[in-house]
Amino acid sequence: MFELIRSWLDAIRRNHALEHATVAVLLARRGPTRLAGRATASGFVILGDLETDEVAAAAHEALRRLQAGEASLAISPLCGTTIAVGAGLCALAATLVLATGRPWTRFPNAFTAAALAAVGGQPAGRWVQQHVTTLADHGGVEILGVRTFFGRVHQVQTRGPAGA
Repeated sequence: MFELIRSWLDAIRRNHALEHATVAVLLARRGPTRLAGRATASGFVILGDLETDEVAAAAHEALRRLQAGEASLAISPLCGTTIAVGAGLCALAATLVLATGRPWTRFPNAFTAAALAAVGGQPAGRWVQQHVTTLADHGGVEILGVRTFFGRVHQVQTRGPAGA
């Protein structure tokens, strides 16, 4: 049972990494543009004003680069993980400070604590991505296809390594 759950989670983590790498390739090719993504065990979805062929080409390049060892493509400063970790650290820091100290110093100190936590949120979020929410090892992973729905929803279907 544990192996089945682990295999499912690793598939999501691999696809999350491939989603980040695909977005990085798209942004490098197009420049700043609005994109969003969501990984599943069977692939990932990218939302954006893109052509299907453009997404497919970027996904294939991203996979090739991850397989060649460019693990840094799996980590994104734009990821929801980084935002959530930063927000959580800010909330925790402010809450802890508001619960202690003299009443007249609580709010300025809570603001300072939250600001410091926001600065630490970026590296902490990257660490969480690297060790928890993404998996850069893409040996044996293949892209099965890319489909587009409603002109803006691009689904990239993947298959993991044999035995995974």
